[in-house]
Amino acid sequence: MEMIKEVCQDAEVRMQKVVEQAKKDFGSIRTGRANPAILDRVVVDCYGSQMPLNQVANVSAPEPRMILVQPWDKTILGEVEKAILKADLGFNPANDGNVIRLAIPQLTEERRREYVKLLKKDAEEKRIAVRGVRRDANEKLKKMEKNGEITEDEQKKGLDEVQKLTDKYIAEIDQLMANKEQEIMEV
Repeated sequence: MEMIKEVCQDAEVRMQKVVEQAKKDFGSIRTGRANPAILDRVVVDCYGSQMPLNQVANVSAPEPRMILVQPWDKTILGEVEKAILKADLGFNPANDGNVIRLAIPQLTEERRREYVKLLKKDAEEKRIAVRGVRRDANEKLKKMEKNGEITEDEQKKGLDEVQKLTDKYIAEIDQLMANKEQEIMEV
């Protein structure tokens, strides 16, 4: 029974990681509103290495349609601007010598639909990852039963437990996707 619990706990931890990654990935999909997470993938070439933008600057959204990027070191302002342009997020950075302002343009209906498609594709990849964790856990349980470590009834209970976890985390991913879709389609 202890071994089944271990298999289930391991599966749950792995499924939680998939959901955390989904939250992060969904957060970086653009909506009509300013969200500093949009810039999470931007990498700045400074101090002789590649650094994430949020490690060299303060990124905030003071207004619904504006993102403010304030580098801690003003000498890298140019590199930060280049990195934002290179990330090809569809923004034109406005550099005033102290901060970089990014005006968030209104999304067109067509663009919103593209983002929703992207979101759904990403959500499906996360569901597949959760089902992959389920498959691994089920294989472990079947192997344990085959090797005589657990009984057939214990294996069935374990498989049921893993299925409940799978359903729970897939529902969580679906909820995150529904919320993000609503946010994207909001005008």
